[in-house]
Amino acid sequence: MRRWIVLTLFGCTLLGLNLVGRHLQREDGITSPQWLQQLPWFVAIALAQGAVYLIAVWLVLRDGPAPRSLAVILVFAALLRLTILFAPPYLSDDIYRYVWDGRVQAAGVNPYRFVPADPALQGLRDGAVYQHINRRDYAHTIYPPLAQSIFLGITRVSESVTWMKTCMVGFEVVAIWLLLRLLVLLGLPAQRVLIYAWHPLTVWEFAGSGHVDAAAIALLAVALWARQRKFPALTGIALAGATLVKLFPALLFPALYRRWDWKMPLAFLVTLAAGYVPYASLGTSVFGFLPGYLQEEGLKTGWSIYLLNVIQHVVGENKVSSTAYLATAALVILGLAVWLVFRQGAEHGWLQGATILAAAFYVLLSPHYPWYFAWSLLLLAVVPYVPMLYLTMASFILYEALLFENAPVLFRLNTLLYAAFGLLMLLLPLVRVRAQERCLSGAEVNVGR
Repeated sequence: MRRWIVLTLFGCTLLGLNLVGRHLQREDGITSPQWLQQLPWFVAIALAQGAVYLIAVWLVLRDGPAPRSLAVILVFAALLRLTILFAPPYLSDDIYRYVWDGRVQAAGVNPYRFVPADPALQGLRDGAVYQHINRRDYAHTIYPPLAQSIFLGITRVSESVTWMKTCMVGFEVVAIWLLLRLLVLLGLPAQRVLIYAWHPLTVWEFAGSGHVDAAAIALLAVALWARQRKFPALTGIALAGATLVKLFPALLFPALYRRWDWKMPLAFLVTLAAGYVPYASLGTSVFGFLPGYLQEEGLKTGWSIYLLNVIQHVVGENKVSSTAYLATAALVILGLAVWLVFRQGAEHGWLQGATILAAAFYVLLSPHYPWYFAWSLLLLAVVPYVPMLYLTMASFILYEALLFENAPVLFRLNTLLYAAFGLLMLLLPLVRVRAQERCLSGAEVNVGR
């Protein structure tokens, strides 16, 4: 059977599962009292989609250039998003803060100045947005400056959640187009774009929840494309732009940097500084809820960091502090950064280096929100590392932690993620060796004949 027909069947299956997942949602979205009861069913659907998706990835990786397959991939990428674009946010209510921050800025107020519940902003409250904002009583906004500018620009057209989600899907269109251009530059089959475009994580988190990470991914795609085209200034500007939307893209700086180049780091630093200027009147308050977020999410105490929890289980909880662990993790990242800057590898080795840094980020810090895994899919479309694909797909199980909200449950879920990730890392080389041995033995048989 022709490959594009098989992909069409898989696309229809994913689309059908999308419609089932959409049926679980209520018009009041995440605020529904039944939300937690329905959540396990949604996770099961997402994981079923993941199984179909991984088979489709396997088919694409085996295939050479195929224009019909690419057309099928792009059509279903659009359909998967359209089925849930107009539904209320189901998995996260972060998008209401985006709309609120845009509204606050339009009123001439620095978004980092007040929490939403502050009496100074009482005139901006409404029933459609304000009542759905999480942490509205105590948390200043956490989103960096370029994200704030994006919120302002989008809400000047409309302050609806659907319009915000539509714009995030628009950023995805940019990311997918640039990923296609990057694949062509690298001499890889364009249909590898499926690895990003069909992943259930990107569909549900951007078309479904409208996370601003889509904007960061679009800018990161610009940075990757510019790095391959050897445009150092544009690489630095785009990477800084992605960092000014969500902070984690800065992690890839060592991989994108060319040794002894000064244009890229200068452009990166100047862009970062310029991004904070419009909001700098508040001084250090421009970082908003970030310090409180790190505390709330367990990064300061270490209760949510899987590898630290494993070490403490082995040697004793009191023998390894979170401070010591985080310092060691920082040194590991720094060591990887230095190694990547000075390593002499293949022409496209920088993409492998970026993937290594992404993997280190996940393993060392174990983020426990699924959408934090989505940005690495740009890299995996070029460097399709199986353990990382598993990690991104299985991240949906982290939603189960919302049902119980305690450390033991999160530890068990992280074990399913990271222990399996480590096992796949160990098994993959063995599988490759066995495959090579089979190829060699087959070649010897043919020679003997």
